[in-house]
Amino acid sequence: MVKAYLDIETSFLGEITVIGLFAEDRELVQLVGSGITDLALWKALEGIQVICTYNGSRFDLPVIRRHLHLDLRTSFASHDLMYDCWQRNLYGGLKRVEDQLNIPRKTQGVDGVEAMRLWHRYETAHDRGALMTLLDYNREDVLNLETLDRILQGMVPCA
Repeated sequence: MVKAYLDIETSFLGEITVIGLFAEDRELVQLVGSGITDLALWKALEGIQVICTYNGSRFDLPVIRRHLHLDLRTSFASHDLMYDCWQRNLYGGLKRVEDQLNIPRKTQGVDGVEAMRLWHRYETAHDRGALMTLLDYNREDVLNLETLDRILQGMVPCA
């Protein structure tokens, strides 16, 4: 079973600005801006059977369905790690859970709102530094999902 870890970033208008995707059998893929198309995402997901997200069943996957007209849940199994966290009394957003499990992060202080600001700076002022920070943030989100999944597999759910 080939798993992929997926996370998206959005603009203030709710448009998808970055889709990050990682699977153990391939390198990290980041689709950005106009490079985010249904075909590019299908190609990135080739050979994948399970898409793992954090709160993706309520955010990432519905946003992708709305903007790219792709309902990934019809072609892939979906595994939302947030619910696994809840079964282990780990609550909050991904960054909060990472803190609780001592999963390191280099992009401290960047969150979803800051990600939107970074994209806005890139779009309006062509600030390449802002784009690079946004891509670093998304890369950590995606790679930390894989780390979180491994940790959760070793933890016993609470009764």
